[in-house]
Amino acid sequence: MSVGIRRLEASDDRDRFCSGHPDLDRFFQRFAGQNQFRHHVGVTYIAVEDDAILGFVTVSPSEIEIDALPADRRRRLPRYPLPTLRLARLAVAQSAQGRGIGQALLRFALTLARRMADEIGCVGVVVDAKPEAQTFYLRYGFESVSAVEGVLLDRPEPTPMFLPLSAIPCPDNR
Repeated sequence: MSVGIRRLEASDDRDRFCSGHPDLDRFFQRFAGQNQFRHHVGVTYIAVEDDAILGFVTVSPSEIEIDALPADRRRRLPRYPLPTLRLARLAVAQSAQGRGIGQALLRFALTLARRMADEIGCVGVVVDAKPEAQTFYLRYGFESVSAVEGVLLDRPEPTPMFLPLSAIPCPDNR
């Protein structure tokens, strides 16, 4: 059995997906399809094995203000909003946790960021990491950045994190 990653399709059965995180499960079951097929505000990719959905990652184009970046990342960048790929959601089914599915989905998203950089521009990847996920992102080189002011959240605040394009390996060693 081989795990593949592909775009979410409208016919995919999302109802049985359970990551153990109610907010992520609710997003995937109720909103991922709407956001992708109707509103066009993000695209969800799924890790599948046979017909089982083992995990998902949702991405969208975004931007970051240069002043939100760590000082050493600001060098030689223009002083206007910089294009990024936002990693909006990432979750793995409880039944597949510990198999490297999250890592595979993250690497897939980083490959999308590389492609985005080549095709339309991208300085890196931004994620609002939940407290329990921060260690995961730190392992891949993400670093904390300044929070967006004026955003009110009715849940524990995530930590905005950034991975510069220079830290994402080139598939063809450019």
